[in-house]
Amino acid sequence: MEEKNAVITATAKETQVNYKGIKTMPFIIGNEAFEKLGAWGTTSNLIVYFTTVFNMKRVNAAILIDAYKGTSFVTPLVGGFLADAYFGRYMTLGFASLASFLGMILLMLTAAISKLHPPNCGTQKNELCVQATTPQWTFMACALGFLVIGAGGIRPCNMAFGADQFNPKTDTGKRSIISFINWYFFVLSSCTLISLTVIIYVQSNVSWTVGLALPPCLMLIACILYFMGSTIYVKVKPEGSPFTRFIQVIVAATRKRCLAQLDNPEIALFNYIDPNSINSKLQRTDQFRIFDKAAIISDVDQIKADGTSANPWRLCSMQQVEELKCLIRVLPIWVSSAIFHITVTQQHSYAVYQALQSDRHLGTKNFQVPAASYIVFSWLTIVIWIPIYDRLIVPPLRKLTGQEGGITLLQKMGIGTFISIITMFVSALVEQRRRNFALTYPTLGIAKGGGAVSSMSAHWLILQLSINGLSEAFNHIGQLEFYYNQFPENMRSVAVSFFFLGFAVGSYISSFMVSIVHRTTEGNITGNWLPEDLNKGRLDYFYYMITVMNIVNFGYFLVCARWYRYKGSGTATKEAASKNIKDAEKPPPKGIDL
Repeated sequence: MEEKNAVITATAKETQVNYKGIKTMPFIIGNEAFEKLGAWGTTSNLIVYFTTVFNMKRVNAAILIDAYKGTSFVTPLVGGFLADAYFGRYMTLGFASLASFLGMILLMLTAAISKLHPPNCGTQKNELCVQATTPQWTFMACALGFLVIGAGGIRPCNMAFGADQFNPKTDTGKRSIISFINWYFFVLSSCTLISLTVIIYVQSNVSWTVGLALPPCLMLIACILYFMGSTIYVKVKPEGSPFTRFIQVIVAATRKRCLAQLDNPEIALFNYIDPNSINSKLQRTDQFRIFDKAAIISDVDQIKADGTSANPWRLCSMQQVEELKCLIRVLPIWVSSAIFHITVTQQHSYAVYQALQSDRHLGTKNFQVPAASYIVFSWLTIVIWIPIYDRLIVPPLRKLTGQEGGITLLQKMGIGTFISIITMFVSALVEQRRRNFALTYPTLGIAKGGGAVSSMSAHWLILQLSINGLSEAFNHIGQLEFYYNQFPENMRSVAVSFFFLGFAVGSYISSFMVSIVHRTTEGNITGNWLPEDLNKGRLDYFYYMITVMNIVNFGYFLVCARWYRYKGSGTATKEAASKNIKDAEKPPPKGIDL
């Protein structure tokens, strides 16, 4: 069989697609591995880079990092839409990889060229140091801008593009897709471990120039691997904007808002199914019945000879209506997931500050663990937990519950949400201990950027970070599977981007909370909760506040999960299908033009 570009088109004739499956994995998984090594090696230590090289205040650096992460998690929604609607995942991934590579090069230059960053001021307080100039920040903004563009294309398309390489209509293909998702997370977590240890160690203890030069080298390898497999990839052709179809349903339902709901809607509503669509057939559901009116055939509606609606802005199919309902049903669950990400964001920012003002010596007094490397324990927990859960826990659970994954996707997400409560509560307790040690026992010097180093071992942070990793293992994997399965098939990239959009909202909310708490607590009796020197603040109070927020979010999630109806679980029954179709032959209701 010839190895040539396999392209899925919207024509009924081209039904034979040459799925290469596992043969494409060295290129796709290899690209993902080196891309994640480069991306995480660049961004994971940025908060330390900004405070020690660009002499930023810690609060300002935390706000900037949250804003940057938030933006890099919003752009995947744009990238996913463009990939699904216009350019396809292959082209989007290729362009985004090159943009990310360029961003890493520019960021490396800010460390390599002395004129692109302010002079080093050692252990002085940051407000006494020379701050970065406007041209220096402009160059940095360009670097971050290219990284954001790269993330916008890579994040929504990488996993979906890998899943495209397997036939979703066969049992073997379906199992392979599930296996690929597991390997995707395993590779992502493993590469993050390496980035948070080796690369960050080089950046913190050898040289920022060398440490920031490693990611673009790794990203170059990722680009080469990706384009090497171009001739054997299955490249799904975009079907146009799915949001246009959704808007058509809303417009048609609005025009027919005064019409009464029909009896036996499963039979009476317009239910054309496009034979060339990759979307699975959906049964009608009772939720959001107001949109069903878009599928009512009025006396002014016309149907073409091929069965399609003559005016899709007046008459939509029931399938089209149900696809919109799928999107609407997901939104309340997504809101809860976005709030969940606040916990993750805090563990990736203020946990680093906690480590900076803790004893990070390991064994010999000459070796210190880089502060940002402690985040590795969240990822290490994920790497360890995934095979244990998949191989040892899921099989007996599957026999007990009858669920393919052992438990439902919403149950998996709910467990992660509950564990996030424990994460923030333990974080508050650890911070209380760290601060008490700093105030009652001799300190170990001054941290970079100011603040005494507590004699409490930074290894206490492993506890909160490991619990956080466990919550991510449940919630994040559950989220990605949930969006991937519950969105219409022609929105796979957009579905994955919703996962990252939750990260974006969580980062923005986190940044807003840090700013508000910093301003409102300044001058209070309890003192500023989030000052430059954590020993003078009450970070533990801030963590307790997020704990309460997580408790409320968990209750909200339980309500949404109880209400949610999975895609495909319609209300059509055999009895309804076999009823006399006289109701369907009633004269159509009068149309209402707007």
